[in-house]
Amino acid sequence: MGDVLAGFHAAWEFDSDSVLIRYERGIRTPKLFQALGERRIPLEAVAGVTLAPGRRGTVVLRIEPRPGADPLMEAAAGQLKDGSDPYRLVLPAERETLAEYYADELRALLTESGPAERHLVSAPDVPLHFKAYDGRASFDGESVSFRWSWTGASSAKWKAGDQSFPVGELCGVEWRSPEVFEGHLRLLHRDEPASSPQADQDPAAVVFGLGYGPVHESLPFAAAVLAAARTTAPVPAVASAAVRRDPADIADRIRHLGELHRAGLVTDEEFSVKKAELLAEL
Repeated sequence: MGDVLAGFHAAWEFDSDSVLIRYERGIRTPKLFQALGERRIPLEAVAGVTLAPGRRGTVVLRIEPRPGADPLMEAAAGQLKDGSDPYRLVLPAERETLAEYYADELRALLTESGPAERHLVSAPDVPLHFKAYDGRASFDGESVSFRWSWTGASSAKWKAGDQSFPVGELCGVEWRSPEVFEGHLRLLHRDEPASSPQADQDPAAVVFGLGYGPVHESLPFAAAVLAAARTTAPVPAVASAAVRRDPADIADRIRHLGELHRAGLVTDEEFSVKKAELLAEL
């Protein structure tokens, strides 16, 4: 087709086998759109196309992705608000006839339906990172790291220490929007037990909060981890080599561990064991 249809906050470029969505970078553009930049949606990832009336004299053209085709939408699990849905193109109502034309053209090209066996839409590029309420999360494409904060992390997470998870050990992610109560990002292990502790007590999870883990940072992060976990072979169980840490960092962590011990949040035995583990990293 080769045509471009521009709407509010985005423009769609139609090709014979895909739709390239380019998002605007403006103060009124949803931050998730700005973070995504642009996305190419193969037609094999599309289940259908809809056109419906919008608000305040607009119409909404929407691509319906096949379940499992897009790691971003799979991670979102239906939690995105309409205004942050990257598959919606909002147009002035007077362009409804034009939008209907493109909707019909797209429908005529669709050949697939039902759940996709693999991700067909590319995940956000790495490296990615964001600041959660109780720590900092980072992903380099091979492993996810959680580094706990002094003020937000629970004693359970401080006892466990900073965490690093190779994607080969993961089978997925659980993302709960920061816009709802108890928002968090949890990493799901291949050998995960039937039940998990609350996110604030789970070393495999970071907790969101007001201003921490916003959608435009934490959702692309979750999608990238999910895509990597689905395409990476399980990591064989091998002994990992000890990693030397900054002595000043170790000293700070031992000092904080001592504070937890004096406050009665860590037992004598837990204090001794964890202190020995920290010293062994020097």
